[in-house]
Parts: sequence; structure tokens; C-alpha cells
Amino acid sequence: MANIGKAYGFFKCSASKEAIELEMPTIRKLAETPSNLELSLTEGMNNVKGDDKLVSLAQEAKKIGLNYMLEATYPNSGNKNAADEVAIILNQAYQSHLYKKEEPFYGDIIYKENGEYVFAE
Repeated sequence: MANIGKAYGFFKCSASKEAIELEMPTIRKLAETPSNLELSLTEGMNNVKGDDKLVSLAQEAKKIGLNYMLEATYPNSGNKNAADEVAIILNQAYQSHLYKKEEPFYGDIIYKENGEYVFAE
């Protein structure tokens, strides 16, 4: 079975899901993300599906006001590499018109390491 990296970025953004999805091709281009990196955006932490621990982490994210989850799937790579790509994408998103000037960024990135979710540095 091929190695498939997965990572999740929880973040707060006041833009609509549609606006974020429309901006994503530009963000990907500017961030120079690999073409085989698959992204999936979920709005609302109650809509997060997955294992119990991921759902629990999403509920914790909701408590601190985070309203989106970006899931990255990176074929032929590891979870840490997928997390690094999510970090680059979220940083580029913060530089876009999706955020107002001087608006703070709130977010966390997680991935599995040795079977446990860890927060990216």
C-alpha cells in the first residue's frame, strides 16, 4: 500500500466557505503546493467526520472559536510533510484578501505520529 500523508488545519476565518474555495487555486499557486496534494475544506466543527480523537479535537477547536478544518491528503508522503504543506497554505491564505489587514490569525495543525495526534510546531 502506498504511503499517504494526512494532516488537518483548524483555523478561524470570517470569509465564507465559497470565498475560501474560490481563493484556493490562487493560494495553492502562490504557495507552490504539490499538484498531488488533495485538500478538503470543512466548515463548522460539528461537521468534522473521522475517528473519535479527530472529532474530539475539532470540538476543542470549536470552543476556542475555530470554524474551519482543512484536511490535506498527500500521496507518497508522510503525515509531517502533509502538515508542513497545510502550514504553508494557511500562511498564504492569511496573506490573501480572506483576512482583513491586521486581523489576527488563529489556528492549529495536527497530524498523526506513532498513532497519536500531535500538534505541528
